[in-house]
Amino acid sequence: MERSRLLQCLSADYMRLREVAGAGLTAKVPTCLPWTVGDLVRHVGQVYLHKAELMRAGDWPTPWPPEDILTEPPIALLDRAYGALTHEFSRRHDADAVPTFYTPDQTVKFWIRRMALETVIHRLDAEFAHKVIDPAPIADDLAADGVAEVLEIFVGYASDAWPEEFEKVMEQAKGHAVEVRMLASSPAASGDPASPATSASARSWLVRATDGRAVVTPLNGSPLDPPPAATVTASPVPLLRWLWARESTPTTDAHSPIEVKGDEEAIAELRSLLRAGTQ
Repeated sequence: MERSRLLQCLSADYMRLREVAGAGLTAKVPTCLPWTVGDLVRHVGQVYLHKAELMRAGDWPTPWPPEDILTEPPIALLDRAYGALTHEFSRRHDADAVPTFYTPDQTVKFWIRRMALETVIHRLDAEFAHKVIDPAPIADDLAADGVAEVLEIFVGYASDAWPEEFEKVMEQAKGHAVEVRMLASSPAASGDPASPATSASARSWLVRATDGRAVVTPLNGSPLDPPPAATVTASPVPLLRWLWARESTPTTDAHSPIEVKGDEEAIAELRSLLRAGTQ
């Protein structure tokens, strides 16, 4: 995604998070228990400030967090932090060097994308907490970036970089291969009414736990031999939500947006890898 689109999505989801949080800070967040909405908003604010300070200083801030932000009202903190974050983004080019946790990409653009994706997931959390029936839409292009991020970085890369986080999963893993298929979306199908021209191309990945790590391999569309033990198929938005365990509330709809086929044990193994990488 282009920088301008990422910043547009970041702004829209920050405003939506702020709006939903305004309905009450004491509601429990079912996807982030035991957090309340206030805890969730404070977390996002702290993450924003951390990245702003990281860019300003050119190094990881320590100690963190500062004591004064632990008592600041959550929405006031969120507003101040968003201002600081976007100010630091505005002073830098995409390719400017800045530390990140992902060795292959040490640039400002990495953090712009990461903060946009951080915000959309936690905006969903706030909507779940307040039982919003129709959450705000997610743009297909942002969701497609998020699918690649969670698979390639939070599962594949992270299992190498922080093997201790995956140790229990690897002890029980049987090496099942699961193909994750992201369907193409057309501009007409975009979930973002403010940007109806957004779309995403079809992509797929093979995920397998082997030799103490999660191997995530982008695929070229050719049939796999041998075939995977299971497949997960969806368009970008429902796939992103499934990977982050932020699916819609179950309904009686005849047509689920997610198609899960194959060995249930293989799907459970993929879910375990995702929990290890995203919690």
